[in-house]
Amino acid sequence: MESRARASRPQEARREDCRRFWAAIASGRSSEDAAVEAGVSPSVGVRWFRRAGGMPPTHLSPSSRLPSERYLSFAEREEIAILRVQGHGVRAIARQLDRAPCTISRELRRNVARRHGAPQYRATTAQWHADRSARRPKPAKLAINPPLRDYVQDRLAGMIAKPDGELLAGPKVVWKGRRAVHRQNRRWARAWSPEQISRRLRLDFPEDETMRISHEAIYQALYVQGRGALRRELTACLRTGRVLRMPRARVRKGRSFIPSEIMISQRPAEAADRAVPGHWEGDLIMGLGSSAIGTLVERTTRFTILLHLPRITGHEQEARVKNGPALAGHGAEAVRDAITRAIVSMPEQLRRSLTWDQGAELAQHARLRIDAGLQVYFCDPHSPWQRGTNENTNGLLRQYFPKGTDLSLHNSGDLEAVALALNTRPRKTLGWKTPAETLDQLLQVNDTQGVATSG
Repeated sequence: MESRARASRPQEARREDCRRFWAAIASGRSSEDAAVEAGVSPSVGVRWFRRAGGMPPTHLSPSSRLPSERYLSFAEREEIAILRVQGHGVRAIARQLDRAPCTISRELRRNVARRHGAPQYRATTAQWHADRSARRPKPAKLAINPPLRDYVQDRLAGMIAKPDGELLAGPKVVWKGRRAVHRQNRRWARAWSPEQISRRLRLDFPEDETMRISHEAIYQALYVQGRGALRRELTACLRTGRVLRMPRARVRKGRSFIPSEIMISQRPAEAADRAVPGHWEGDLIMGLGSSAIGTLVERTTRFTILLHLPRITGHEQEARVKNGPALAGHGAEAVRDAITRAIVSMPEQLRRSLTWDQGAELAQHARLRIDAGLQVYFCDPHSPWQRGTNENTNGLLRQYFPKGTDLSLHNSGDLEAVALALNTRPRKTLGWKTPAETLDQLLQVNDTQGVATSG
């Protein structure tokens, strides 16, 4: 009986172990290393981390405030227990601790241990009683506000659709409560991030203060067990797909076909400051079996176009011919044609430049410049940050097209649906407007200016 009682009442020493554990986690340590640093076994550290969803309890986080001095500390409770055993009275104990006698009397009355015979005062038991009484649990906001919960869940886990409105289910995914999910199919959803959802609420419901929630509250609803409202399986709709929160805490050679006059240093200043739309960044995302999808992102609006690069007939059946067509579907000719088809469908004012890395898939850049009317520039070697907009977008796309999966399984309709999902997600850098909304506004402004000029 006594062992069960002690097991259910965590000692203050264990509380300090937890505090040291989460401080080590915040510094970037793994669960196992943080546990060793806190003085507990690695398996205990892993259990603490998973039970909390990777998020430190608010009263144990490094940023939490220390308890107010108006409350008795654990050290004071230990002193009370010692003095009580020595036979000191309430007023004597109060003088020793420089506390009011009523404080000591109330402590001995409220937080005494009563399970085994005569009441006895123990510091650990008293601290457990005090912590339990100090709790102020309240229901999660998503649990008591159905319209808000429906809004959050629809934008987090709602199905994506093709441009004609047909819903697209995507691959069938069985949720697994594991950390590593990047090497398997992921759930397709609208997949707005919690911050996008939180910020967009202010635009969609400017007058309704009940439709407000912080992105941190959404993360807690997803990661912390017992919060209710949102199921843990919905973490598969997040971009990273992690079921646990991770604390905050790599080379290609240059290509001889790129002359110095088309390097990124020669790109006009209007492209660098994003003041004028029509400047694009592009790249390929690669998958299993040399499968690939092309990506084009407009720098000003973040509008995204996905290029379907199907494999050529005979792939993995015919021997590859030297200097022949790339049967995998992402050779220079195939990429040039795909970019041309996508770009010529855009208004002329949106066809100014394209920045690419130094991959051989754009070896026919001179022909592309003629066919698409698009000036092409290349980044410096080993400098992916020079295409930061595209790199960020490729990271978002990995939610739908994970590394290590066969990208050739997705047809052009699938790519249109994913592009539509990204283009209708609010972006922080756009003031929580969507890329599609921003692009439409820019085109309307240009049309109005054109009419005024011609008049």
